[in-house]
Amino acid sequence: MLNLTGIGVTGHIPAEIGRLRQLRFLDLSGNILSDAIPSTIGNLTRLEILRLSNNTLSGHIPPRLLQSTRNLRRLSLVWNDLSGNIPPYLFNNTPSLNNINLGTNSLSGPIPSGLASCQHLQKISLSYNFFVDVVPTWLAQLEQLTYLSLGTNSLHGSVPAVLSNLTRLTILDLCYNNLTGEIPKELGLMQELLYLYLEQNLLTGPIPPSLGNLSKLSYLLLANNSLSGSVPAVPHSLITLHLQYNNLSGNLKFLSSLSNSTRLQYLVLHYNSFTGRIPDTVGNLSAQLVEFSLGYNKLTGGLPSSLSNLSSLELIYLPNNQLTGEIPESIARVQNLVWLDVSNNDMSGTIPAQIGMLSNLQRLFIYGNRFHGSIPESIGDLTMLEEVGFSENQFNSTIPACLFHLDRIISLYLSNNSFSGPLPSDVSGLKQVDTIDLSFNFLLGSIPESFGKLNMITNLNLSHNSFEDSIPVSFKELRSLEWLDLSSNNLSGTIPMFLANLTFLKSLNLSFNNLQGKVPEGGVFSNISLQSLIGNIGLCGIPQLGFSPCIEKPHSNTMHFLRFLLPSVTIAFGCTVIFIYQTIRKKLKNKREVEDSGIDPNNVMYHGHLSYHELVLATGNFSDDNLLGTGSFGKVYKGQLSTGFTVAVKVLHMQQEQAIRSFDAECSTLRMARHRNLIKILNVCSNLEFRALVLQYMPNGSLEMLLHSNGIEHLGFLKRLDILLDVSMAMEYLHHEHHDVVLHCDLKPSNVLFDEDMTAHIADFGIAKMLLGDDNSIITASMLGTLGYMAPEYGSYGKASRKSDVFSYGIMLLEVFTGKRPTNPMFVADLSITRWVRQAFPTHLASVLDDRLFQGVSSSAGNLNHFLTATFELGLICSSDSPDQRMSMRDVTVALKKIKKHYTESLISATTMSATL
Repeated sequence: MLNLTGIGVTGHIPAEIGRLRQLRFLDLSGNILSDAIPSTIGNLTRLEILRLSNNTLSGHIPPRLLQSTRNLRRLSLVWNDLSGNIPPYLFNNTPSLNNINLGTNSLSGPIPSGLASCQHLQKISLSYNFFVDVVPTWLAQLEQLTYLSLGTNSLHGSVPAVLSNLTRLTILDLCYNNLTGEIPKELGLMQELLYLYLEQNLLTGPIPPSLGNLSKLSYLLLANNSLSGSVPAVPHSLITLHLQYNNLSGNLKFLSSLSNSTRLQYLVLHYNSFTGRIPDTVGNLSAQLVEFSLGYNKLTGGLPSSLSNLSSLELIYLPNNQLTGEIPESIARVQNLVWLDVSNNDMSGTIPAQIGMLSNLQRLFIYGNRFHGSIPESIGDLTMLEEVGFSENQFNSTIPACLFHLDRIISLYLSNNSFSGPLPSDVSGLKQVDTIDLSFNFLLGSIPESFGKLNMITNLNLSHNSFEDSIPVSFKELRSLEWLDLSSNNLSGTIPMFLANLTFLKSLNLSFNNLQGKVPEGGVFSNISLQSLIGNIGLCGIPQLGFSPCIEKPHSNTMHFLRFLLPSVTIAFGCTVIFIYQTIRKKLKNKREVEDSGIDPNNVMYHGHLSYHELVLATGNFSDDNLLGTGSFGKVYKGQLSTGFTVAVKVLHMQQEQAIRSFDAECSTLRMARHRNLIKILNVCSNLEFRALVLQYMPNGSLEMLLHSNGIEHLGFLKRLDILLDVSMAMEYLHHEHHDVVLHCDLKPSNVLFDEDMTAHIADFGIAKMLLGDDNSIITASMLGTLGYMAPEYGSYGKASRKSDVFSYGIMLLEVFTGKRPTNPMFVADLSITRWVRQAFPTHLASVLDDRLFQGVSSSAGNLNHFLTATFELGLICSSDSPDQRMSMRDVTVALKKIKKHYTESLISATTMSATL
C-alpha cells in the first residue's frame, strides 16, 4: 500500500513507480501533482485501487495505463486537467472494475465503449467533461450499476429507454447536456432511484406519469427544458422538485399528490404557464417546506390562508401572475419568512397590521398591484428588513416615520402612489440605505435636512411631488450620491454651488421648479442638459442652453433687463411644451417596455434600466474584441454606453443553474455592501433568457496579471503593501463592519482588480455567503473556491467561516511577496507555499523573495528585512492550518497599517540623514 493522500505532494509522478510490482493500493489524491500520468503504472499487475484525484495532472490518459491491472477494482482521476479522448482499449483488461470516476477534467470524444465489458461496475462518473456522444445503450447491460453520472458534457440524442433495465440504479445524472426527445416512461420502472437529474437539456413532451411510481425518489430535477403539458402525480418521497423554466401548463391539482410528502423542502415551479388558483390544499404540504416558488406563471385567485400552516417557509415567490385579493392576515404566522414577493399581480386591499410579526423578513416586494390605505405602523418591527418595494400601488396616506428607523434597509421604493403630507423630519435612521425612490406622489413641505446624514446613499429620487423651500444645505454631505432627481416640485432659491463638488454625482435633474440665479459650473454641471434645468424661469448662465447671461447689477435699465429675459422666457416656454409632449410619449413607451421586459425594478441598483439592446450596442454584439475574461459561469466584456461611460458587462451562462445562483449571490452582495475597495454594481439586465451585471470597469487588470505577466517589476515593497492593505480593509468591512457578515469564499489575485489610480477592488462575489452569528459561526457552502487558496476545512468539508477567508488572504500575501502561485510545480514532496516560506523564516527569507521586489528600492531602505519579516509573519499566521491560530481581518488591517507607518517613517528618516551627510 502507498497512501500519500492530502499531504501536499508536488512535482510529477515518477515513471519508476512501475517497479513496485507488489503494490495493491496506490492513493496520491489531494496533492498538487502535475504533468502526465506515467504509463508505467500499467506494470503494476497486482494493483486493486488507483486514486490520483484532486491534483493538477495534465495530458492524455496513457493507452497502457491499465494494460496489466486485471485486479483493478477502483479508478479515480477526478479533479485534474486531463484532456483528449479516452484510449479505446483502456478497459479491455479490467474485468474486476466496479468504480470509475473521471469527472471534472477536460476529456473529450466518445464515452469509452470498453466499459461494457466491466460487468461488475457499480459506479460510473464522467461528469464535467467535454464528451461528445449519445447516451450509450450498452450501459443497460451493467446490471450491478447503482450510480451513473454523465452530467455537464456535450451529449446529444435521446434518453435511452433501456436504461430502465438498471433496476439497482439510485442516481441518474444526465443534466447540462443537449439531450432531446421525451423522457422515457420506462424510467418509472427504476424502483431504487433516489436522484433523477435531467435539468438543462432540450427535452420536450410531457412528464411521464410513471415517474409517480418511484416510491424512493428524493430529488426530481427537470428544470430548464421545454417540457409541456400538465404535471402528473409525483412521488410522496420527494425532498426537492425543480420544474422551473419549462412550458408546463394546466392547474396545480398535482400538488395534492404531495400532501403526504413529509420531507418536501423545495417546490420550485416558476417561469411556466400554470393557470388557475393556488389550491387551499397547499397548507397540507410538508411542514419542512422552505421554498414555495410559483412566480411568472398565469395563476389567478387569491393567496390561500392555509399557507400559514407551512411554518418553515423562508421564501414565498409569486411575482408576475394574475393574483387578486388581499394578503391574508394569517401570513404573520409564517415566522421564518425571509422573502415575500407578490409583485406585478392584481392584488388589492391593505397591508395587514400583523405583518410586523414577521421578524425575520428581509425582502418585501408588493409593487405593481392595487394595494391602498396606509403602511401599518407595525412595519417598524421588521428590524431585519433590507429591501422594500411598494411602488406602483394606490397607497394614500402619509409615510410612517417608523419606516425611516429601519437601519438595515438598502433600497426603499415607494414611487407611483398617492402618499401625501410631509416627510418625517428625521430620516437618518436609514444608515445603510443606497436607493430611495419617493417619486410621483403628493408629498409636500420641506425636504428634511436629515437626508444629509444618509452618507451611503447613491440614488435619491424625490421628483414629481410638491416639496417646497430650498434644496437642503445638508445635501453637501452626500458624498456618495450619484443620481439625484428633484424635478417637478415647488423648490425655490438658488441652485447650491456645492452640488458641483459632489465627486460621484453623474445625473442631476432640477427641472420644473422655481429655482433662480446662476447655474453653477463644473462637476455634474459640465455636461448637464437643458432637460435637467428647464422649467426654472429665473435661472441664468450657460448661454449654450438658451439661458440668458447673469446680470451683475440688479438695478440696471428695465428695458436692458427685458432684452435678455424675454428671449429666455420664450425659449423656455417653447422647450417646455416640447419637453412635456416628449416626456408623455416617453413615459408611455417606457411603461410598455418595462411591463414587457420582465426586469425586476427592485433588483436594479441605479436609476434607469439598461436593456439587452443597449448592452449589445455597448459591447459590439458581445464581440470577442471586447472580451475581458472568461470564468466558470460566464464571460466579461468591455462596453461603452451611449453616455460614453465605460463599463464591464458580466454575462451569465443561463444554461447553468450554478451560474444563476452565482448571479444572485453577486448581485445581492454587491448591492448591499459598499466600500471604496469593493467593485460596484452599476446596473442589472435580467430577463427570461439573459442575465448580466454591469460593473465598474477596471482598466488596469488584476493582481494575477501583475504578479505573473511581468507587470510587477514597477511595484516595490510599499506598493505591494498598499495593495494588500486595500484588500484587507475591504475584507474587514465585509467581516466586521457590514450589518451582515459577508464571506467572499473565493479570494485570490485574479479577483483583485485595479482602477485607473491603481486602487485595488475586490470582485467576483459569485459564491459569496451571508453568515449570521458570532465569530465562530460556520456555514456549509455548495460551491467551493479555488484550489490552492481554499482553507483546509473549506476544501475538505465545504465549511466556510471568516477564518477561511483569512486563510485565502494569507496565501495571497505570500504569493504577492514571493511571486509564486500556491500551485507552482516547484513545490515537491510535502512542500506547500506556506511550508516553503516557514522553512526560510526568519533568517533565510531572501531565498523565497520575489527578485523583482527590489527593483526601484533605494539603498536607504537598508532595514527592509525587518519589515519583510513582519509581513511574512503575518502571512504565515493567516495561512495556519488551524482556524483558531489565524488572525481576524480587523487585526490584519491594524498590523499592516503599523508596518506601513513604521516603514514610511524609516524611509523619511533615512532620506533626511542622507541629505544631512
